[in-house]
Amino acid sequence: MSMNTTTSQVVHGEGNIQNDSSATMCKPDTECRSKLSWKTRISFSVGHVLNDLTASMWFTYLLVFFHLVLRFDNSLSGIVLLIGQIADGIATPFVGLQVGEAYSNPAGQRRHQGSKCYSGLLANFGPRKTWHFFGTMCILASFPFIFMPCVGCATSSQWAQVIYFSGFIVIFQFGWAAVQVSHLSLIPVLAHDERSRTELTALRYAFTVASNITIYAMTWVTLGVTGASQQVVGPEDTTDFRDVVLIAVGIGALFSIFFHCGVDEVKHNQVYYSGMNQPNSPSAMKAFDWLKEKQFYQVAVLYMATRLFVNLSQVYLPLWLQDTLHLGATSVATTPLALFVSGFLTSLAMGPLTQVVGRKVVYLMGALIGMGACAYVWFGNGEFFETYGVYGVAALYGAGGSTMLITSLAVTADLIGPHVESGAFVYGAMSFTDKLSNGITVFLIQYLHPCPSCCPECKPYYVMILALVCGGAALLALMSLATMIPLDIGVLPKGYQRIASDTEDDVTPETNRNISVMA
Repeated sequence: MSMNTTTSQVVHGEGNIQNDSSATMCKPDTECRSKLSWKTRISFSVGHVLNDLTASMWFTYLLVFFHLVLRFDNSLSGIVLLIGQIADGIATPFVGLQVGEAYSNPAGQRRHQGSKCYSGLLANFGPRKTWHFFGTMCILASFPFIFMPCVGCATSSQWAQVIYFSGFIVIFQFGWAAVQVSHLSLIPVLAHDERSRTELTALRYAFTVASNITIYAMTWVTLGVTGASQQVVGPEDTTDFRDVVLIAVGIGALFSIFFHCGVDEVKHNQVYYSGMNQPNSPSAMKAFDWLKEKQFYQVAVLYMATRLFVNLSQVYLPLWLQDTLHLGATSVATTPLALFVSGFLTSLAMGPLTQVVGRKVVYLMGALIGMGACAYVWFGNGEFFETYGVYGVAALYGAGGSTMLITSLAVTADLIGPHVESGAFVYGAMSFTDKLSNGITVFLIQYLHPCPSCCPECKPYYVMILALVCGGAALLALMSLATMIPLDIGVLPKGYQRIASDTEDDVTPETNRNISVMA
């Protein structure tokens, strides 16, 4: 791609595509967003590590900690998780609207294009990074208390303890939502073509997987050192979870500092709004304009179903290992570790594979692999399966889940396209459906559990959850994907223009159109 001009296609009316070399998202003296330095790429990618570390503990070990360590009954454990998901679901669109509001009017655009009102590190802060910083502080102040016994009320009733933990959970989830939305909404700002968005999303997910691997490795070492490796998890493991959570938030805080030092939001806002000043640049799209678009709901269902598959497999895999297979305590670390190692290796191939076959085919492959994992859980049995097969199950869940998640995030970025001024709202709305559906589903699973603590009926129950519920989520995702087959991912609302920029100097307008359709 040339630094000075960008050949683009502007859609006029019904399918009339015109080449327009004047429509550019870059000034002649400004580096295009697709030409990101490795410093910016890495700094951006580690900006979600704190969220990844805490989310790994939240989804993998929250029910384990409350049910097996604190001895809460199944339904109350589900209520604890539901409270968090509802808080996150409410906070996410709120943060999205607040970030979007900062860019929804000319005054806000001028304010955040990059007036250097501050010196030093603060000079590269815009609304997205400001919300990211605020969310980080909320997480650091609240999350450690969720994985520690109730301070001063450890002998109180379980309902009293639920109220105690709820305060920390609400603060944590609000902070988590602020970090997630602000970080995701930077993707279309930093990278505006398909290849750059895929690479940035894949690199971000690679650090997500690395964060999960870190949590499971620490848990494995901690439980192994205490001699609990051959026992099921119990109240004696309280200090182990405390140590893991404190180390996790310390690592996450360090990477958050790297993010804020290495990503200059103001610089990339200048690039975007210089593009907005071009004659053929897309008109500003307000947050609620998305609610009128069919593709918005199609992508929302795809993203929600993907998150259901990924999160439910992560939540119930440890309980399946403990209550169904009765494996040792370290299995709750080693098996999820295999899941995320598989996901990490898969994420490395996502960028090149997407360029060859397109997003939709890649997502189909991921969903089929995930459904294969569900089938393996349903039919697997015997000593060999319990000793070695569980790692095969984990590897399939990891490969399928990571493929589906990376692709769904990239599809969401494609949906936003050049309309980054309301991108935070889109990510917020997607996450709202994700959090609410996950919270309600987990609560119903826990509420319908055949026994308050554990009984022989636990064994088939968790098999049904991992096989049928996760498999159903993958099937729902495929149904949503099927509705998108004839569509070009990217909203073309009435009254708005869509610019599809070339990604390389030698790409012709017709080739660029084909790439866009494949996405």
